[in-house]
Amino acid sequence: MDFENSFYYVYVLFSETDDKHYVGYTHNLHLRFEQHNKGLVPSTTNRRPLKLIYFEASLNQQDSTRREKYFKTHYGRMFIKKRLQNYYANQCSNLIPCG
Repeated sequence: MDFENSFYYVYVLFSETDDKHYVGYTHNLHLRFEQHNKGLVPSTTNRRPLKLIYFEASLNQQDSTRREKYFKTHYGRMFIKKRLQNYYANQCSNLIPCG
């Protein structure tokens, strides 16, 4: 099985410029992250530098797009916050406002 080309990914980026998240999905996570950081994605061009802080892999494109839509909801944002609570605790002093 060619793992790199058989998955669809939903991912969360953290903008070190505005301390906000960007959620997207892709078939090639490495290439897409590169595009974001080179300024080739209009929605994140002015939000660089970006850090990849979370991703999930699915075998089906529809599952990834459904998950992407969920992450963009209030409950999805709460899920990410809870899922990454240790990451946020370690980064709180420099990157993310505490509270």
